[in-house]
Amino acid sequence: MKPASPDHQPPADADARRARAPVICYPVGGLPAPDLALYRAARETARKIDEVTVPPRDARSFEVPAGGFFRITCTEGSQVGDLNLWNAADLSERFYSGKTRALHGTHLSTGDQLWSSFPALRPMATITRDTLDWYGFDSFGGAVHDVIGTRCDPYTHNLLQGGQYHHCCHSNLTRALAKARDLPPAKAEPHVHDVLNVFMCTGFTRDTGQYFMKTSPVRPGDYLELFAEIDLLGALSACPGGDCGAEHSSDSAACHPLRVEVFAPAKDALAGWTPPPPNGYDGSHGL
Repeated sequence: MKPASPDHQPPADADARRARAPVICYPVGGLPAPDLALYRAARETARKIDEVTVPPRDARSFEVPAGGFFRITCTEGSQVGDLNLWNAADLSERFYSGKTRALHGTHLSTGDQLWSSFPALRPMATITRDTLDWYGFDSFGGAVHDVIGTRCDPYTHNLLQGGQYHHCCHSNLTRALAKARDLPPAKAEPHVHDVLNVFMCTGFTRDTGQYFMKTSPVRPGDYLELFAEIDLLGALSACPGGDCGAEHSSDSAACHPLRVEVFAPAKDALAGWTPPPPNGYDGSHGL
């Protein structure tokens, strides 16, 4: 974070330097727009093919075929969840929160896509419904469904507070992936990655630029629904911070389960649609 009392005095043209207009790093006008009308029409034909309950302070995995939908629902009380996604056939292709943030912004909602890691760099999932889309940005700069937080983890917990805490989201996701793919924890952990913080309300403080969380506005019945652009393996952790209004990595916060439902549309509901191919860059890197 920036120092409260900098060591150097501002130059004479400091105000002029600060006044320079920002430039969007990645203009997204050239991105192919997802066909939300097609997806929503297909969703109307869909039937539920799986349902998973994620216990409080734990994680569970699920799979979604390309062209399917999955819905994450708050069921019993305000609760946030940390979501990881992988290509179901290749764990090395996984959700890339940093590039998703660069393309769509710090917080996601309807129409935004979750992009995969290099070299594939393609849409993995598209948000088709978000019952918290009304929230926008509040007076603190907070918003819902962020791609800025990294997931609570036992290493940072040990660094800041000491001790061994095993039910943070990183460890929860590691256990879920290990079980899903029959991997020892040491093999599963490197595949766990930065998350979509589902239902979490976060932002950056205006004075110090520090990442903050505040009480989630989610209530029972609220949901986030996504369309699977490729075959997906997912894992969702019900964060030990509950609604994250006070702390995370906590055994004292009120925590609740989350529900994941998977839906498959009718056979011809996505006529003409195909999964996006991997990125077209040739990989030569100028050599």
